[in-house]
Amino acid sequence: MKEIYGDVKILLLDEIQNLDGWELWVNSLCRRDYNLIVTGSNARLLSKELATHLTGRYLEFEVFPFSFREYLRWKDFDLENIEYIEEKQGKLKHELRKYLLRGGFPELIVKELDESYLRTLFYAIIYKDVVERWNIRYPRRIEDLSRYLVANAPMLYTFTKLRKILNFRSTLTVENYTAYIKEAYLIFSLEQFSFKLKERLKAPRKCYAIDTGLINAISSKFIDELGRLIENAVFLELRRRGLIENRDIFYYRDSRGGEVDFLVKNGLKVRELIQVCYNLEDFSTRERELKSLVKASKELNCKNLSVITWDYSGEEEFKGKKIRFIPLWKWLLYKQNFI
Repeated sequence: MKEIYGDVKILLLDEIQNLDGWELWVNSLCRRDYNLIVTGSNARLLSKELATHLTGRYLEFEVFPFSFREYLRWKDFDLENIEYIEEKQGKLKHELRKYLLRGGFPELIVKELDESYLRTLFYAIIYKDVVERWNIRYPRRIEDLSRYLVANAPMLYTFTKLRKILNFRSTLTVENYTAYIKEAYLIFSLEQFSFKLKERLKAPRKCYAIDTGLINAISSKFIDELGRLIENAVFLELRRRGLIENRDIFYYRDSRGGEVDFLVKNGLKVRELIQVCYNLEDFSTRERELKSLVKASKELNCKNLSVITWDYSGEEEFKGKKIRFIPLWKWLLYKQNFI
């Protein structure tokens, strides 16, 4: 490199986590006053060894697929006066539906590729970042597990249940394989909130995928009901806003089994409860979702209650609690008004 480029001081190191002892080498480069940009596609890059060797000398960034705002920016969509012009809102919701179904991977959007690109990307991640990285003896088994978790996201799971569904011999193998898939940034795992750590660890976990388009591409059937994709998109947006799963974000089940999609906390205090519901027109669905929210509000002493909907906006009182209804597009675009 010195021979070709001369006395350079800025280096870009991509996928370097695949080399043993890379942290020590990076540390030596830092001590020799090189400026480094280190990138990689799995969580091993954020290893304890790196933190140990480079304490206080690095900044860490997680890069997600395009957010909805970034998607609109690429499409050159004009957001001026969007809150006051219904025709523009209609066009915006058309783009939002496309975004949920196709996802936010930049190459897919920029080059206008079809969903076969997502399937190719999915299998490349499985075999490059998981099978080769961990030297998996039976790659088809981890492929089956990955497809099941991504295609059904968001979903509740336990390792025992996954073992039975997919006919694994060992629950420990399922647990290890799931950890490998998470490390490759294909999925995230959300715990049920409890003030008792033991109860959190015993409860089922909830799986979310890295991209809604990936869910649609891997699923065996076309998803014309957008509820699951909206919930997954809300989770990803919470992560983009700097909230970390199982530290700042959880899901919640009340004492009667009613579920709240997202509990956001700050330190020991529950900051907000968020329910995601595509359609609130059905009376039984509306009652169930709002009852769960109010019950959790009472149990957790949290007054900040939100329901993210497809297009309903307003504020209502339900069983003595004030609930804010926010259209998905508005929640995704204007984070300064919300979390």
